[in-house]
Amino acid sequence: MDRPTFPHLLQHRSRQTRPSAVREIAREHGIGAVACLFPHLGAPMYTHEKVTLSVVAESIARLKGCRFVGEYGPKTHVAAGLFFVPSDTLVVEEARDLGIQSPHQLYGAVVPYSFVKTKAITHPLVAKHAARPRGWSFAFGDGVRDAVLPGYTAFGADDARLAAKRLLALGPVRVKEPLGDGGHGQTVITNIDELEAYLEKFPTDKLASHGLSLEVNLRQVVTRSVGCTMIGDRSIAYHGTQRSVTNNHGLRVYGGSHLICARGGWSVLDNLPMETEARLAVDQARIYDRNATRYRGFLASRRNYDVGQGIDGTGQWRSGVFEASWRSGGASTAELAALTAFADDSSLHVVETASVKHYGKLRRTPAGATIHFDDEDPEEGPLIRYTTAACTAEPT
Repeated sequence: MDRPTFPHLLQHRSRQTRPSAVREIAREHGIGAVACLFPHLGAPMYTHEKVTLSVVAESIARLKGCRFVGEYGPKTHVAAGLFFVPSDTLVVEEARDLGIQSPHQLYGAVVPYSFVKTKAITHPLVAKHAARPRGWSFAFGDGVRDAVLPGYTAFGADDARLAAKRLLALGPVRVKEPLGDGGHGQTVITNIDELEAYLEKFPTDKLASHGLSLEVNLRQVVTRSVGCTMIGDRSIAYHGTQRSVTNNHGLRVYGGSHLICARGGWSVLDNLPMETEARLAVDQARIYDRNATRYRGFLASRRNYDVGQGIDGTGQWRSGVFEASWRSGGASTAELAALTAFADDSSLHVVETASVKHYGKLRRTPAGATIHFDDEDPEEGPLIRYTTAACTAEPT
């Protein structure tokens, strides 16, 4: 996809903003301005995603009390003193070139290898001798085994076949492209012949470089969002649920997140009341997060995990992390709404926020909603994105 320049994008900026009454002193971490970053190794984005990225960056700039300078360009900006909002998780070489050495310098994350930022790391290989990229961690797979669904990642056709044969004993298998997001790049197979037909159309070089993830398919699925986000010395932790919607092409895709946010780090979730299934999702997300930090060079200010809960092909209820999202994502505007609310009012303990994506020509939104995009996306068609927030003075 071509990347439009920010002067074009900013005409779609939020119609409603809430200035923060409490400003963070940006000089604390040597930050003078906030910039969006489109790394060369980053995944392509839809226009509405680029617009929303600028909204997130502007919100962070207001929170930090500094300027938003638009899209970073090495010929127009000096990296030193900038806080970056990347469109994708960075690899260490990209971060090093920008002088990023701390999570206080970006909203997102840095990983040692490009495959680490994808859902490929969620599952182990079929065997110790299986094909794998340089830097593959067997320890990570062992560490998250109880926090994810039964599954495997394969970087070769034979390994994918072996993975499918093992998993089909538990019912239908979901095959995922590791670079897919929002529900894209996934298909369900019910037998080996269907996998063979899939592999015939899947490029061999793409399989070798990015891999395929295969895991038990769930029905009656609830997808939970669990995360922890830090901007400067402010942090929130949250849990919530995602909604799926039908896009303009008739596909079921991600449609937003409803979050219950508390002031502080991961430990604040221990004191929040929540149902048993939500508590399990939080525990599994934190296991995944702890193991991610074992990758040398890993650092993150945004840690978001999708946890799927549902029934497999044998009728067994299961729960497990689908994937991590360490870059700015669908729930980011809701996270920033919570961080801003906490900055504005020190008496707040819990903030309930929601990010919503609606396809089609919806013209009515909830009272007080902040609209980020309400237009025709060249590839996705008409859609609207907005955020809502409600505050609670005392913990529930």
